[in-house]
Amino acid sequence: MTKEIWINLPVKDINKAVTFFTKMGFTLNERNPVTETMASFFIGEKKMVLMLFRDDVLSGFSGSNIADTSKGNEVLFSIDAESPQEVDEMLLKAENAGGTIYAKGGEKDGWMYGGGFIDLDGHRWSLLHMDFSKMPGQ
Repeated sequence: MTKEIWINLPVKDINKAVTFFTKMGFTLNERNPVTETMASFFIGEKKMVLMLFRDDVLSGFSGSNIADTSKGNEVLFSIDAESPQEVDEMLLKAENAGGTIYAKGGEKDGWMYGGGFIDLDGHRWSLLHMDFSKMPGQ
């Protein structure tokens, strides 16, 4: 039975990635030391594990080349936000940490508010607040 799922991401520079995700408010996983080749964070209340590996290390144990994020997405990560204000705050944190905003915060379909950023290594992250009480058909 599955106990946990870990997100494993390739990064070019561990120290820059650690600084970025620390500024985003992710919690450094103290059980795993930060080394030249890896670092670990917890995301959210459920403490989803984010493992950062230097490109060559992840390529080595995944048996695959690292995707070129300048040419396309390998995955889109979505983070639940408590409010539209939290979406905007996280977007500002991402921008201040050196990330790029690909979608400014905004309302969609009258019941969702979201936006998105790109981290230092080109991975895309979506932030979304959903007010199910305003969802059509409810």
